[in-house]
Amino acid sequence: MNAAVHHFAHDDGPARRLAEALGLPVHAIAHRRFPDGESLVQVEPGGGEGTALLYCPLDDPDARIMPLLLAASALRDQGAARLVLVAPYLGYMRQDCAFAPGQAVSQRVIGTLIAQTFDALVTVDPHLHRTSCLDAVVPGIEALSLSAAPAIAGAIAAMVTPDTVLVGPDAESRPWVQSVAAPAGLDLIVGTKQRRGDRAVEITLEEAGKVAGRPALLVDDVISSGGTLIACAKALRAAGATSIGAVASHCLASEADLAALAAAGIAPVLACDSVPGPVATIPLAPVLAAAIRQSLL
Repeated sequence: MNAAVHHFAHDDGPARRLAEALGLPVHAIAHRRFPDGESLVQVEPGGGEGTALLYCPLDDPDARIMPLLLAASALRDQGAARLVLVAPYLGYMRQDCAFAPGQAVSQRVIGTLIAQTFDALVTVDPHLHRTSCLDAVVPGIEALSLSAAPAIAGAIAAMVTPDTVLVGPDAESRPWVQSVAAPAGLDLIVGTKQRRGDRAVEITLEEAGKVAGRPALLVDDVISSGGTLIACAKALRAAGATSIGAVASHCLASEADLAALAAAGIAPVLACDSVPGPVATIPLAPVLAAAIRQSLL
């Protein structure tokens, strides 16, 4: 199989786990910045032949996109016949329409850029709540939208008890909650969220009575600032939950945000390794490798 995994230093661990799962060589991409902020990128000489899997989550998209484009160009110059972007977290998905006059539709912009640069895209639980499918975001290339639910369900199997209630903070989280709850046969409830601002939300849990005297585990696709989980935890505690943990496909929270979650009594907090960080302890390599092997290699 003439293929290899390429990655930036920031993503060394997850990229190497993916390469090992696929049985492929792995090459680090050198990246540094000039004093004026421009990027200098260098890929492995001769390492771009065949299929190049470029592993690069877009959790900090403004900082990552330019080095990504330079690396893609360099791999093409090195002879890559097929270029696959493996971005377990795909940024700029929330702005899927212009919510106010004059706003850019960032989902369309980033999708077009990826489609023009790569031959295929692999991502996990992208924010597609008002978009029919990933193909609509990156037209004309192969696009795999994978679910982190199997990895999450396996990771929490040893930590939950049969009376644990899985909780989705809003309607958009329902698919994740259902997918994680089903294998273990756990009860679940889903709340209603009203957003007052980037960090201000209100959560209503109409079935909160189910958690009285029982442990609760919040399940969502993304932990951003953590405000949604804190609001949900407050409602769960008022309803009598004995403990409150949280698990997500992606965690973008800062150290201060994670400290606020801990102060709100949410423990443990777990996430997949789609985005590097202290709570990113659930490997996605098996999920990614299975899909890549079946559909792209």
